[in-house]
Amino acid sequence: MRRTLLTRRTLLGSAAVTALAAPFVHGAYAAGKLAVGFWDHWVPGANDTLTKLCNEWAAREKVDITIDYITSQADKLNLTQAAEGQAKSGHDMLTFLAWAAAAQVDNLEPVDDVMGPLIQANGKIAPGIEFVAKQEGHWIAVPAPVGSPCQPACGRIDLFKDVLGVDLTKMYPVDAPADKELADKWTWAYFLEAAAKLQAAGHPMGVGYGVTNDSVGWTDPVLRSFGGALVDKDGNITVKSDATREALEWFQKMVPLSPSDASAWDDSSNNKYLISGQGALIFNPPSAWAVAVRDNPKVGEQLWTFPMPKGPKGRFVDAVPNFWGVWKFSQNKAAAKSLLTFLCQRSSVAQTVEASKGYDVPPFEGLHDFKTWSEEGPPKGTNYNYPPRGDVEMVIPYAPAPARIANQIYAQATLPKMIAKCTTQGQTVAQAIDWASIELEGFSRS
Repeated sequence: MRRTLLTRRTLLGSAAVTALAAPFVHGAYAAGKLAVGFWDHWVPGANDTLTKLCNEWAAREKVDITIDYITSQADKLNLTQAAEGQAKSGHDMLTFLAWAAAAQVDNLEPVDDVMGPLIQANGKIAPGIEFVAKQEGHWIAVPAPVGSPCQPACGRIDLFKDVLGVDLTKMYPVDAPADKELADKWTWAYFLEAAAKLQAAGHPMGVGYGVTNDSVGWTDPVLRSFGGALVDKDGNITVKSDATREALEWFQKMVPLSPSDASAWDDSSNNKYLISGQGALIFNPPSAWAVAVRDNPKVGEQLWTFPMPKGPKGRFVDAVPNFWGVWKFSQNKAAAKSLLTFLCQRSSVAQTVEASKGYDVPPFEGLHDFKTWSEEGPPKGTNYNYPPRGDVEMVIPYAPAPARIANQIYAQATLPKMIAKCTTQGQTVAQAIDWASIELEGFSRS
């Protein structure tokens, strides 16, 4: 991942409203001022395209728009939304990561009037994403087509072939279904075997167990693939199960095969590890590949994105969606909704997907047919299998727990902490599960 900074750009403009945005301006122009906080994209150049689109919209709407690009590193974006929600002051429209929008349900303006036309135009929203964005019967935020990644595997073609005898491009080809025989062998059990061989070859799997998004995200599909869940849809604590025990026993085998400092990794550590040439695989969007192509082309041309392994209960991939929400205290809700609609039009999304080199996975099912994923390279088609396809089920980590509980599980990194307790901190699996149960009881009461 690249270095991120908090940056500000002010855009001015004048013209007419776009057709799709018309329901929200009730006149010739939205006009006025608008302050927007976007997530600061990992892919070089992606922010520039979003700024260009906002500039185009602002020119048409005669809106004086101020844009802040806010990094998710060091939890700055989450800290921003928490502070603004408490102060009832700040941006008009802000990006919310994962469960953060659901945690602000009382402070966010419903956007049913935006989502209805967008779904009609672009298709349905993935159920897992709708589960988060729709609270108490209302859309509380727009699932963002920008910066809404999932985290499948990104591995080295050469290392998998030379060390494991596995051809990633054959197992998961471009513009074709997966090779069923090879894909069926791509399991979490085999992952352990592969990790041992790659570690012996000096190229460990680059998986982390820290307390930031990447670690919190990828560990959930492992637990889920064994049939485990920390909390069910009714808020019942379900962590004490054979499935949880089996998943933690898997992690006890995997952690020693991981980089020695993996428990302290943040969201840039795995990317750096892969780009350096040391790592054989990470779970991440194509941002690492994009930077590798720029900074270490010999590594970049060997990277291939493909689904996570499967477990006894299925093959999953964690989505870390962004949501665009409008604060109830916003002084220009009409302009905010107009901008939301403009940025979610197919013509706009086509540009942001291309600018992100396929990193962004639009949440609308009708916007998954762009050629970017099969044409990006080198190697050509490297990102074709990045959007969930075939037997891959996209999930929001820790759903279907109720939002108020799932948000705390996510924010407190409960699963990575549980893994740490029974792998590097000397506790047994049973003790780690007991600790988690007490934590979850606290979340349920709060």
